[in-house]
Amino acid sequence: MTDNPTVFPDEDLVISGGNFHGEPIALIFDYMGVALHELGNISERRVAQLILGLRGLPEFLVAKPGLNSGFMIPQYAAASMVSQNKMYAWPASCDSIVSSNGQEDLVSMGANAATKLHKIISNLQYIAAIELMNAAQALEFRRPLKSSPYIEHVMEEYRRHVPFVEDDVVMADYIAKTMDFLNGFDVTIESANEI
Repeated sequence: MTDNPTVFPDEDLVISGGNFHGEPIALIFDYMGVALHELGNISERRVAQLILGLRGLPEFLVAKPGLNSGFMIPQYAAASMVSQNKMYAWPASCDSIVSSNGQEDLVSMGANAATKLHKIISNLQYIAAIELMNAAQALEFRRPLKSSPYIEHVMEEYRRHVPFVEDDVVMADYIAKTMDFLNGFDVTIESANEI
């Protein structure tokens, strides 16, 4: 379906000016939303596994659980965002409302799919930051064991921004610093090969 043609009568030419049925794009945005929601779901489950007190790690990833909540609250936040993403992952393209006095009888809702996807991506950034915070904390409890040179390099750089957590602190500040770190850190294959 196309609309708004440009007519050139002298050339006997009609060029369609737009393709205003956005179903192909709406479907892609919806599929992306479902896939990215799943990444967040997997990430939050890894976070939950790290705070359960399994594999020789302390509960809530702090040395004195009970006195400290540790990383319990960030896991709550991640779980909340995953749950919100489940709502946003419902496909907007399944909906349609007739508009333009009946001319547009099937509306793809592509704009709604795009705005929902934007919210899923925003939540996913927070969830990924929370996972990095938890993973870095867990690695500290594994010392003197070491990981790969690349992961050790990432952790060294990360610790310049976010310290090891000894006692309860406002985790929102560390989540924000972790997001800044993730947005600015060079994690390309080329940089990994240099290590």
